[in-house]
This record gives sequence, C-alpha cells and structure tokens, in this order.
Amino acid sequence: MHIAAHLDVDLIAVETEDQVSVMIELTAPAAPDDGAEHTPRTLQVVLDRSGSMSGPRLDGAKRALGSLVARLDPRDRFGVVVFDDHVGVAVPAAPLADKPAASRAIAAIQAGGSTDLSAGYLRGLQEARRVAGAAGATVLIVSDGHANAGVTNPVALSQVAAEAYLNGVTTSTLGFGLGYDERLMSAIARGGSGNEHFAEESDTAVALIAGEVEGLLTQTAQAATLHVRPGPAVRGVLVVNDLPASVVEDGVLVELGSFYAAETRRLVLTFDVPAIADLGPAAVAELAFTYVELPALVQHTVTVPLQVNVVPGDEAARRVPDAGVRTELVYLRAQQAKRRASDHLYRGDSEAALREIRQARRDIDEARADAPDAYAADLADEARELDYLEQETEAGSAARAGKFMSASSAARLRKRGRSSGYPPATPPPAATDADDNNAGDEDDDQA
Repeated sequence: MHIAAHLDVDLIAVETEDQVSVMIELTAPAAPDDGAEHTPRTLQVVLDRSGSMSGPRLDGAKRALGSLVARLDPRDRFGVVVFDDHVGVAVPAAPLADKPAASRAIAAIQAGGSTDLSAGYLRGLQEARRVAGAAGATVLIVSDGHANAGVTNPVALSQVAAEAYLNGVTTSTLGFGLGYDERLMSAIARGGSGNEHFAEESDTAVALIAGEVEGLLTQTAQAATLHVRPGPAVRGVLVVNDLPASVVEDGVLVELGSFYAAETRRLVLTFDVPAIADLGPAAVAELAFTYVELPALVQHTVTVPLQVNVVPGDEAARRVPDAGVRTELVYLRAQQAKRRASDHLYRGDSEAALREIRQARRDIDEARADAPDAYAADLADEARELDYLEQETEAGSAARAGKFMSASSAARLRKRGRSSGYPPATPPPAATDADDNNAGDEDDDQA
C-alpha cells in the first residue's frame, strides 16, 4: 500500500490561528500473479421480493444473481435471503459447489407481500457471519420499496450495519426504481462502510450488481483504517469525506473499508491550529494507515508524519496554497451540498435543494479557473451533473433527483479516486410526466 500526503500550505504565521488541510492519496497493492492462491470471498444477497418488485425488477435482479453464480468460484461462499413480510432463505450461504442448484433456487423466487427490510437484513447478516472466513463478508441489499414493517429507523439500522462492519461484514445497498427510501438505504450503506447504488432501470441494476461483485473479487486490501494522531499544537480535526470515524484516546480512527487491486482513493482532513508562539517546525499530525493484505491475510501499517513551518507573518503572507488540495476541498464540499439537497427534497423543500445545487455549481465554476489540469474532467463532469440535477428539481422530478444525488454524493465522498470504481456519472434519461406521476406509487405492496 502506498500513501502520499499533500498539505495545502506548509507555512503558518507565528502567533496566528490558522487552518491546515491535507489531501491523502492511498493506492492499494496490485493484483497478485495469476498463479497466486485465490482467497474465497463471501457474498450474501438480501433480496426484496415484495409486491412492488413483481415483473421486470425482480426478473432483472434474478438475472443478475444468476450471472453472479456463473462468475463466482466454486470455493466462494454465496447465499440469498429473500424478504417481503416474511423472510426466507432461497440459497443457504455456502461454497458454490452446486451452481445449477443455486441457479434453480434463484429462478424460483416469486414476489410476495409488504416490505420488512430489517428482518431480511438481520437474517442475511446471520447467514454471512455463519460462513464468513478470515477475509470477512459482504452483504448486498436489493430493494425498491419503503420499509413498512419491522424496524424502519435509519439510525437504528445504520448502527446494526456499523456493528456488523466491526465484525468483518461490509454492507452495500442497491435502491431500485423511484419508490425506495434513500435515507434508509444510505444510512445502512454508510454504517456498513459499503456502497450506495441507485438504479432506475433493470439493466442498470444488473450492471451495478455485477460491478459490486467484481469489486469484491478483485480486493487486495481489507479492514483498512486511518489513525490520525494530532500534534500537541492542534486543536481539532475534521474528516471532510463522509467516512465512519470515531474518537479514540490519542486521536481519530477513520474506517476506510476494502480496496481493490491498484485502486487509488483521496481523502481530505482539515486541522485547526491555534496560535503558536515559537518559530520553526511544528507537528500537525501523524497518520497511521493499517490494512490487511489479500490473499496472504497479513496486516501492515504505513506511517506518515505531517508538519508545517512556523514563520514570521510577512513570510507566511507570501505562501501559495496547493491548488490540488484546494480543488479537492471544493469538489468534496459540492458532494456535501448534494447530500443536503437530497435531504431537502426528501422533506419536500425544493427551493432549499435548488439553493444548495446552485451554490455548488458556482463553487465548481470558480474552482475550474485555477484547478490543475488533472481535475478538468472531474470538474466538468460535476458541472454537467449539477445542471442536470437543477433541471430535474425545477421540473418537479424530486424522487429521481434526490436518489441520484444521494448515491452520487455517497460514491464520491466515500470512495473518491481516479479508479475507485465510480466513473464520471452519466445522468439517467429524463422521464416522461407519466413516469414522475407514478413515482410515489412504486411501493404498492400487497397486504
């Protein structure tokens, strides 16, 4: 694992409060040689079979799962839990020694009643834990509806996912269509250190499920954490990316999850530095990045010190901030604005959402003027996406815009990188008025 840190400024004025940001680039190990032993992976799918999934959605999900069975190694552990108002185990979690039997069981899944997502998720976690090896497990929830039975509190289910992650089980979610509860699905994915996906069409869902599995199969690092130990002069630290973080005795511990082969991610930390009376070097923090390398299952730690020079005020006034770090900050703050806009739309406040979108668009335009060339494509793509989201929101397509913003911001805040598995977003085609008029009726589950 390679870690590089870039400070936005390396000089601060003596006896002057300041703020210092650092952009950290993390690059995972490359894939082992073809002859290396394959570490069996564990994938547990939790599939919504409620009434609203009947038809193309359930057919598309079943088609995607059938493809996964063909793609996985017989040693990989795979299972499917299904739920409506009852929970069933369609494919018991186990090594895929009998792929035809697993395929037949998936093909036999039929739509049922209402949506007890929590019961399905909890049962899926039990199955994943039962068979997970040293490499842990991934749970993928696929649902198109608002949970209307069982536990429906996003905070409670996020805590369940966070606890599962601490015990080696990552949780990702795929929201299908325009009727699902993006706050609930987002909370589970955030707590479980997984991915949050949004698919309006069956073909998109199939591709996203395949991509989730491809990422699982190409992992070269797991259980990655960043331990930030602030220096004695530092007063506070902020993790700009949306990552699970906890305060520990000597700093902050940030959960980074798993990396696939040669993946590069960026994250940004901001430190509050009080007035320092002495000239010379001052420690900002020590960064300790720990991960478990696959397939050897060997733990490694890489440590990087951060420091700045305390100089007279006139010298600090001539400093030139690092354009890359400042641009990354603007980009990440645009993602935060999209998340706030999504929350506003969920509550029915389109005007507040539009204010967030438009301000983020202005900030992106301003950043493009001085951004390094390496950021040109990302910023141009972000500008196009914000334009699309403004148009969708103005047109009254709140369900589509809110879900798109939630998934997009999650991807870019949690796994920001040149090769993070999230290519520049292509907004889905605009729907007809009839499509949007039906958006609120997506979860008409049978009683």
